[in-house]
Amino acid sequence: MANLAADLTLLGIALAGALVGCGLALLPGLHVFNVAGLALALSARDAIGLADQALAMFLLGALVGWAMVNVIPAVFLFAPDDANVIVVLPTTKYLMRGRGAEAVMLVGAGSLGALVGLVLLSPLLDEVLRPLRAIIQPHTGWMLVAIIAFLLLGEWPRADDLAPPMRRLASAWGYLGAGLLTFVLSGLLGFVLFYRSPIAVESAFVNLMPAFIGLFAVPGLLQILLFGAKPPPQITALPAEIEPRLLLRGSLTGLSGGLFAAVLPVVTGGIGGLLAGHATAQWNDRLFMISLGASKVAYYVGSLLLLFVPGLTLTRGGMAWMLSSVYVPYGWRSYWLAVAGIALAGAVAFVVLVVLARAAAKLVSRLDVKWIAVGSLGVAVVVTLAFTGAAGLIIMLVATTVGLIPVIVGGRRLNCLGVLLLPITLNVIGVGPAVARWLGLL
Repeated sequence: MANLAADLTLLGIALAGALVGCGLALLPGLHVFNVAGLALALSARDAIGLADQALAMFLLGALVGWAMVNVIPAVFLFAPDDANVIVVLPTTKYLMRGRGAEAVMLVGAGSLGALVGLVLLSPLLDEVLRPLRAIIQPHTGWMLVAIIAFLLLGEWPRADDLAPPMRRLASAWGYLGAGLLTFVLSGLLGFVLFYRSPIAVESAFVNLMPAFIGLFAVPGLLQILLFGAKPPPQITALPAEIEPRLLLRGSLTGLSGGLFAAVLPVVTGGIGGLLAGHATAQWNDRLFMISLGASKVAYYVGSLLLLFVPGLTLTRGGMAWMLSSVYVPYGWRSYWLAVAGIALAGAVAFVVLVVLARAAAKLVSRLDVKWIAVGSLGVAVVVTLAFTGAAGLIIMLVATTVGLIPVIVGGRRLNCLGVLLLPITLNVIGVGPAVARWLGLL
């Protein structure tokens, strides 16, 4: 009876974490990892009354709630995180047609499908991942190089076919060059942050936060502020039905891409979804949004769930790395509690998402989006200053200049993930320190 009461208490803590995560998801530029780092710091000082397994369940719930609901600002405020960034274009088309709530629900349906898939796969994760890890681990370096090559080669030249040949050539390479420039510059910024970060040691748990805010959140908000138009009146009625065939295919596609990203170091849910989408030949916007929602949640939640698998010792994703520094789950009871917490938090977060989607659809056409962008930029600046000080604000400004390149030229914003991919890939293949010395960082 005592064990049952303790388990119910932990599930209640996970539910509370999910509600907190849903609230955090509404603030553009505020990543759940940043708040998790603060929670870990406060827990170490006995300031929040949560520690060990209780803290782990709270963060698990917060991650599920945030990953489910953060599509709201991505759709209505154009402020995506790294996993949402490639879904912005189709969701923007839906928003400008008055169907923003439908776009939210398509992404949310994929997210819920991924959570259901994770729960159903949970009895098999241990048996599947052990041999898979043994196969992948020796080949991690060249796999990351191949993913970078695919990401860069996936840029497609855009040129006016009626223009003179030299103008077409210049236009095509202007677009392709912008993608390469974005990747290289963000990668150089990543080298600085990895090898000689100006951020104080006590703020090391949010070392990458200013860069991610600058690369992914601020450029979109500036775009709204300078060129944004008021969205048309939105249809608040949610779609009556999502085709089961599309939902199943999109969820399975996103789940496979997200789990691939969760197992392979550095790869994020956005890249995993992109790879899975190409592998399965997705053909329409609805399928694309469903799969990206699934990939995002499978990556974030799946990478943390791997930490709970007994004896696997596979730490992937920012939340797992932070949590493992203070608590390491042990035994199958902790694992199944985590699975139950994911199911409970996911169900509640989806209900919250439905309510918020309708509320956002009603409000967005009544409010001036430029003022919303100003407020969101203010939140981004305050959060950056609060967590990382003036040094973090400078990093955010530098990252913003890089993040504006694809916004202005029209390239793929996913290239901004060079901030992680370039330094870590070069480190994995053994040449990272040599490059850092050449750059004068060592």
